[in-house]
Amino acid sequence: MKPAAPTPSHLHHMPFLQGLLPVNPAQLPHDIIAGITLAALGIPEVMGYTKIAGTPTVTGLYTILLPLVAFVVLGASRQLVVAADSATAAILAGTLTAVAALGSREYVGLTSTVALTVAVMLVIARIFRLGFLADFLSRSALIGFLTGVGIQVAAGELAGLIGLAKQGHGPLMQIVSVMQRVAGANYPTTVLSIAVLVVIIGCKRIAPRAPGALIAVIGSIVASGVFNFAGHGIAVTGEVPGGLPSLFLPPLHMGEINQVLATAASCFIVIIAQSAATARAYANRYNEKGDDNADIIGLAAANAAAAFTGTFVVNGSPTKTEMVDDAGGRTQVAHLTTAVIVLLVLLFLTKPLSLLPAAVLSAIVFMIGVKLIDVKGMTELYRMQKDEFVVALLTVCVVVFVDVMHGILAAVVLSLIAHARHSYRLRTRVLTRSPAGHWFPHRVAPNLLAAPGIVVYRFEADLFYANTGRFTEEVLKLVNEASVPLRWVVIDASEINNIDYTAGKKLTELGAELDRRGIGIAAVALPTGVRREIERYKALRSGSAHREIFATVDAAIDALRDSSPPASAPSPGAKPE
Repeated sequence: MKPAAPTPSHLHHMPFLQGLLPVNPAQLPHDIIAGITLAALGIPEVMGYTKIAGTPTVTGLYTILLPLVAFVVLGASRQLVVAADSATAAILAGTLTAVAALGSREYVGLTSTVALTVAVMLVIARIFRLGFLADFLSRSALIGFLTGVGIQVAAGELAGLIGLAKQGHGPLMQIVSVMQRVAGANYPTTVLSIAVLVVIIGCKRIAPRAPGALIAVIGSIVASGVFNFAGHGIAVTGEVPGGLPSLFLPPLHMGEINQVLATAASCFIVIIAQSAATARAYANRYNEKGDDNADIIGLAAANAAAAFTGTFVVNGSPTKTEMVDDAGGRTQVAHLTTAVIVLLVLLFLTKPLSLLPAAVLSAIVFMIGVKLIDVKGMTELYRMQKDEFVVALLTVCVVVFVDVMHGILAAVVLSLIAHARHSYRLRTRVLTRSPAGHWFPHRVAPNLLAAPGIVVYRFEADLFYANTGRFTEEVLKLVNEASVPLRWVVIDASEINNIDYTAGKKLTELGAELDRRGIGIAAVALPTGVRREIERYKALRSGSAHREIFATVDAAIDALRDSSPPASAPSPGAKPE
């Protein structure tokens, strides 16, 4: 863990500028340098994201202007960079094209409408303190989702790399289309793309801190002006509007409301999960206290700023956050520095951007897509947790073979299924004591006694409707298959923190069944809340509950070793058979 940068002793308690204040004068130069670095690396990247999102090039610059400032004012994280992101850009292109042509005026308007809708959803999430929703998208599903997006993004740029029009729906068809038309490739464009890829990859290998994408952008712009690329059949970006973005209210067409809501919901889930995961990681790195719910307000403000300035959804970016961190930035001063540089570019440098070859952006986006394909993460999942590897692989397949929106839905559903599966396939044990007095766990099997006539059964999960059947079956198996009569069944419930209604009723039925057989039931180390639940359901005999719930297994065995289950009348709710 990196050491936290020193900060002034007084604390900042205001509900805004939490990521900025207090300002540490000693850290200020590092933050400014990090902001310059972010601008150098981030400007070409966000311009590339416009190719994914299907919006004008200048809208990429807009995502790191007012949205960045809005998060600085209202967000809590001192490190998180909020800007254009490949995953949400891919969601826009994969869903809104069902109601508007990619790049059309109506389509661009809809991207801003989605950003405003996302902002509203985030505000609602903050009101109801739904920051915990970030936990419902598992890391494995997120690896699969981003890998699928990476494949989709990279495949979509293959045609642009060789000067062909993009054709085909979905990554596979796009790859097939390029292979069928490769003979018609534009050779100057292909050579330029290869040169850009060499520069980017070479800088990464030889000088990792060098802004390879920026070097490629500046070099290609200069070459385009000197050698008149447009006149030699190499497509260029064309006019890029200069000046500040115009403020406007995004259009709302009721005919597309369902598509807008579905797209916004998909973006919302990715934003909540990815932003929270990134902010938490860097807060932990520097021993700082994170605040997911405060960050949600910052993200809502950033997306509202994006909507009102005519650009698309913004998200917490892991790659840009790492850029700032690697350059020594520790506060949002770095992000404000980037916003100032972007403002200068918009005011004075948009004319050179019009000379930028389209193939350069295709190469940058292609590399972004390749970087998103998390081979290392997938390999690690396969090696360490094969069931979660299956979750990730299924998510990849949905993104690649269906679309991004269904991919994010699959990621959430598969995460929940994986959670339920782990809760259902929990570990249960029977405990025995060695001559030295140590407790040893065994797989559930009969005739493993903790003391004469006493079996200790441990259930290592919350008890709820999906696993209560297993609980009952295993306890009865221990009773039915015992070669000697049992007097007590001791439930080690130290791992149980909650019991739902179904489980409570099952416990009542189990207690009644053991009563009929003359076998007592006792519990160990129950939390207070669960003890109340059990007593409310009368799962333990109310008459002797004070001695049938023990603090430890040792205490239970010592108390029950020489005692027999007390006779008890049937519980009021019990029905005679």
